[in-house]
Amino acid sequence: MVQKIALEEHFLSPGLVDYWKPTMTEVAPAFVEQLYKRLTDFGDLRLATMDKAGIARSVLGVAGPGVQAERDVALATRKAREANDFLAVEIQKRPDRYAGFAHIAVQDPRAAADELERCMRDLKFSGAMINGHTNGMYLDDASLAPFWERADALGAVIYIHPTDPIVPAPVLNGVPALRRATWEWGFETGSHALRLVFSGVFDRYPNAKVALGHMGETLPYLLWRFDSRAKLYNVKLAKEPSDYIKDNIVVTVSGVYAREPLMCAVEALGRDKVMFAADYPFENAEEAGHFLDDVAIPEDLRADVAYNNAAKLLKL
Repeated sequence: MVQKIALEEHFLSPGLVDYWKPTMTEVAPAFVEQLYKRLTDFGDLRLATMDKAGIARSVLGVAGPGVQAERDVALATRKAREANDFLAVEIQKRPDRYAGFAHIAVQDPRAAADELERCMRDLKFSGAMINGHTNGMYLDDASLAPFWERADALGAVIYIHPTDPIVPAPVLNGVPALRRATWEWGFETGSHALRLVFSGVFDRYPNAKVALGHMGETLPYLLWRFDSRAKLYNVKLAKEPSDYIKDNIVVTVSGVYAREPLMCAVEALGRDKVMFAADYPFENAEEAGHFLDDVAIPEDLRADVAYNNAAKLLKL
């Protein structure tokens, strides 16, 4: 069993539960209870699961939507800070097993920048996890320049985690099995990342790094198409879209446990851009761990995806 660093592992702090519960209305109550128990546990239950999956260290981030759903700017800022302080206390209890992604309220971009810096400098977090759009505002919004300036200066990794779209796509009407994790979230989150590329965010902030789960939300498969359409539509960027995806975006294997998409991501983006994640507790961490243990790839690549790439990127 190869030792792993897992990058998309979730928790809930007391002040954020009321944002999470409304997202579970269509989930069986017994399963919601199980999820809540796991999200709020930092002891034996979580650690035992990590051990079974071969996870040496989990990078913890808030289960969505968190304050991305809050419209009161001051309240969002305060609750994000409280969540980060809560997580810092839990990490300090087991610093060899846990690391953290900051929870950020981008509703106030300057306060968001300050909180990102506080979390990375003072709390020693590894970057931030942002749960998709914030009340319909995506991370390429011009108002977020102060946040991206700070992320660029810090070399921060910003993990964009899926969330529900503001308005479900009509093409999904009548086929609920395609909603959320099956297809909807991948399109929503991949599109979010592409907004950063095509709007020039990485031209302005070249040191910023974005992480995507689920083997890159289909982006590695479509690099040629992005480049060809950018030429056709005369998109004004300093480089081709694929260059930004290769240079500024890293991906994790969360929720996609098959060799073919893994190798597509490795070959499209580079072997140093693919990392492990289990998406605990929403995905089966043992299944994730056993996939990487058993998949037919060279042992040096297995070690890089499992541990080395994340350790280097996040300075763990």
